[in-house]
Amino acid sequence: MNRSKLGISPVVATVILVAVAIVIAIAVAFWASGLVGIFTRFEKLEITSAYATGGEQRQVILVVRNTGSSDTSIDDIYVNGIPCNGECGIDPDISPSNTYLMKTGSQVIIQISNPPTLVTQGSWTSGISYEVSIHTASGKSYPVAVLIP
Repeated sequence: MNRSKLGISPVVATVILVAVAIVIAIAVAFWASGLVGIFTRFEKLEITSAYATGGEQRQVILVVRNTGSSDTSIDDIYVNGIPCNGECGIDPDISPSNTYLMKTGSQVIIQISNPPTLVTQGSWTSGISYEVSIHTASGKSYPVAVLIP
């Protein structure tokens, strides 16, 4: 038999096919693991402390930490279900037109000088408990109750 007319042996062909299949499987696995990382990120804010100061200049203080796996933006603060919309004297300035970006693992101290005028005519009332809620750009709310001394 003339060697130029023979093809590759079935064993060599099988080895080549298996090697190509393994390389493709590894490539697909790396691609899929990259997608999993993108789609499993989540937002989670924790209000680690919430209290009110007494005296003439009452303030509600919130200590907020981003414990999720993605950055998030705080776009408003609600008091008893009423949005502040920038009228509450919030430090840092947070409103729908001025969102506050929280990186993963970061912490912020939010000071609210006065509630919305629809709630209590613009001042905190001693002895009353208020529900203060942080609203994010993704639509989630994180409420906490604060008692004014």
